[in-house]
Amino acid sequence: MTEEIEFILDSTKESMEGSIAHLEKEFLNIRAGKASPAMLGSVFVDYYGSSTPLSQVAKISVPDARTITLQPFEKNMLQVIEKAIMIANIGFNPMNNGDVIIISVPPLTEERRRDLAKQAKTEAEDAKIGVRNVRKDANSDIKKLEKEGTSEDICKTAEESVQKLTDTFIRKIDELLVVKEAEIMKV
Repeated sequence: MTEEIEFILDSTKESMEGSIAHLEKEFLNIRAGKASPAMLGSVFVDYYGSSTPLSQVAKISVPDARTITLQPFEKNMLQVIEKAIMIANIGFNPMNNGDVIIISVPPLTEERRRDLAKQAKTEAEDAKIGVRNVRKDANSDIKKLEKEGTSEDICKTAEESVQKLTDTFIRKIDELLVVKEAEIMKV
């Protein structure tokens, strides 16, 4: 195979891996009943005039499956962090005991579990669309090379390789979705 085709295949694989990484990150934001520091990943705190991720102004810990505790690095940040969690609108009601902020993670209702499973399916479908778009781009690049004089057999083989990559990554997305749905639906 030519260098150009190897480059196309490598960049295709890299882009598809990016879709998987993005999907895994999105799945972390979909809560599955048990407490996790990742649930607060979207919370930003106004720290001396700049928007700062919560994890940089407080120690986040999970003492049990239903509780998240936040220990601010500076005591005067308690109210600011509490307000930021409320503004983030992630369904938590933080309690401040003067030293730490305690968040009780409510158990999920059956309806909420179904909604989260739908959300997970949507994210997986978006990842599949991303993988298919990468495939389309790679195939059009290969067709350009064919028009520029690269052998038809080499281009055909390259297109088959792109399809194999696509099938592999679509399968991986489906596997991730099955695991996430099971995690969400588990009571």
